[in-house]
Amino acid sequence: MAGKVRPVQQWPSPWPYDFPVAGAATEAKDKVDRLAVKDPAPPLPVTRRAVFASTIVGWGAFATAGGLGTLGTVRFLFPNVNFEPPQEFQTAPKTTFGAEAVDESWKESHGVWMVNTEGKLLAISTVCTHLGCTPNWLTGEKKFKCPCHGSGYYINGVNFEGPTPRPLERFRVYEDPITGNVVVDKNVKCQPEQGTCEGPDYFLPTA
Repeated sequence: MAGKVRPVQQWPSPWPYDFPVAGAATEAKDKVDRLAVKDPAPPLPVTRRAVFASTIVGWGAFATAGGLGTLGTVRFLFPNVNFEPPQEFQTAPKTTFGAEAVDESWKESHGVWMVNTEGKLLAISTVCTHLGCTPNWLTGEKKFKCPCHGSGYYINGVNFEGPTPRPLERFRVYEDPITGNVVVDKNVKCQPEQGTCEGPDYFLPTA
């Protein structure tokens, strides 16, 4: 068949998989080369000011950490100190307190009135049993009067007027055998309305 002419390949071909391999390979290589070659990032400028600032920040952080550690160590060396007044304290000899009178010497420092009434020396709390205010002793009227809501108490601390629900609390009292002073122990208290204040721990006879 020497006289038969071979048909010329038409491009683009109507068949989807009929393409020139050499051209595709060249195009793929060009894409890879374009992706591989990138402009290098410019180097970060390093100045003396930047180095100096970094050094200052680093030393500042180091000094702060060291200072906090030192403060923690010093605080650990000292025990916790309670600056509240002692709950057990001495007042004065029993004979110092006059009959049917209120001694306010320890009102501000310890929150206690020393009251001598009906032949008994009492240590009465200065905290109002309504909302915790501090009543005032009115000598002329012989009563404690709360300035907050008008609660009133007799000289022995028993309530009789106002919104307060119960009497003032009392604390344990005893005489120091060495000094002869009356000692008040606020760690032990009683409530008159419950009948717990009749024991000898909560009053000293003065009659």
